[in-house]
Amino acid sequence: MGVSRRRLLQVGAGAAIATAIPVGQHVAWGMREFERDDYSPDYPDAPAGEEAWMNWAGAQRATPIDLASPQSEQALAEYVRSSAHRIRPRGSGHSFSGLVPSEGAILDVSYLSGLQNYDADTGIATFGAGTTLFQAASKLHELGRAFLNLPDIVDQTLAGTFSTATHGTGETLTALHDYIRGFRMVTAAGEIVGVSAASNPDLFSAGKVSLGALGVMTSYSVQTVPAFNLHRIVRAEPIEQVLDELEARAAAHRNFEVFYLPGTGMAATLSHDVHEGDITGVQPSEDDEILEGLKQLRDQFGWWPWLRRRIAQSALPSGVIEDVSDASLELLATTRPIKFNEMEYHLPRDEGIAALRQVIEKMDRRKDAFFPMEIRYIAPDDAWLSPFNGGTRMSIAIHAAVDERFDYFFSEFQPIFLRHGGRPHWGKWHNLKHDDFAMLYPEFSRFAELRRDLDPDGKFLNPHLAELFGESFDA
Repeated sequence: MGVSRRRLLQVGAGAAIATAIPVGQHVAWGMREFERDDYSPDYPDAPAGEEAWMNWAGAQRATPIDLASPQSEQALAEYVRSSAHRIRPRGSGHSFSGLVPSEGAILDVSYLSGLQNYDADTGIATFGAGTTLFQAASKLHELGRAFLNLPDIVDQTLAGTFSTATHGTGETLTALHDYIRGFRMVTAAGEIVGVSAASNPDLFSAGKVSLGALGVMTSYSVQTVPAFNLHRIVRAEPIEQVLDELEARAAAHRNFEVFYLPGTGMAATLSHDVHEGDITGVQPSEDDEILEGLKQLRDQFGWWPWLRRRIAQSALPSGVIEDVSDASLELLATTRPIKFNEMEYHLPRDEGIAALRQVIEKMDRRKDAFFPMEIRYIAPDDAWLSPFNGGTRMSIAIHAAVDERFDYFFSEFQPIFLRHGGRPHWGKWHNLKHDDFAMLYPEFSRFAELRRDLDPDGKFLNPHLAELFGESFDA
């Protein structure tokens, strides 16, 4: 947001000098340890003859018998057909929930990547399922094409992106799986099947958001649009003003999102609209510097919320802090070098503001919170397990540094999301079970029945999915 951690701490030092400091509280806070006891950045120790795997954030871990990387669709089908192990496909590891861990086999489809076909008449492009969003979007840009929308992290594979209902922001823009026009997959029997809305409408509606539970995806055919440029404006604003105007501003822009900085009363708002004419390009992001500054502000002054807020509001800028234009790929997509854990729920639009106010109030009471919250809007689609079926949704995401506690996500914030009709992001932290999802999704039982028909022996199950679908699991 255009301010360095040095600036935050300089203002903090001045404010501390000018304020009567309760020394005992200050010292006690300075001795506090924020790192959680079970944190480790290292891969798990694998027994002899087994492999080690962990996700991007490191909290999901496994020691499978095999980490397999078939180099062709046919080799993948043969592996699935002949394997005696339970199998879980993996993408780039950006899911926080337990979708991937398996003590049997974990399957990597990164060899099945790249552009396989492009139809200039329809704009439909076919990519291998192991292609990352960044690779796919970059290749489309070379062809003068683009995805209609992108999420803010583009290191995910297409299979992981679509299977977990990954989304961007924009109240008229659907999640990325809604671009799918067909896919190919390997079933538990090792058969390769091609699926479209015309050839198999039920499997198509289920497979767009599959959780990797129906089979191993090998390729996707997706609708693209002509490449376009965007104009981005970033503003630093008081959160109360943002909340009062949120609905109107989300409706006024193609893409609109909000990052709230806990404990500060300040938010960054990002709007994107289609841009014609010359572009300015973008400067390197300062997000990591700001995040480190917010962390140090918490570390030094979190013990006194009033002082912390005063320092932040004195040091942070206000008004427009960025006004740029560039290709959609350059503005919508980012990387996240600083790791975290995340819970994200998608709430009915008419419940969103009330829930958001409660979440912000509770987050501000947590003296240890500093990682920004993210608020977005997503248009509805009809995939059976899409969190966005049934109407436009507001998504609220909360985060914690990768090495710090996040158990309070479940005890303090998940109940708020559920009271307001929220559905969890399939790839983010939640602890819901079969009965919860059966209530949240009208087509959940149909999906579960189709999954059972395709995989009666549970070859693609792991403990997380077995609990989710109400199946017994014997490793």
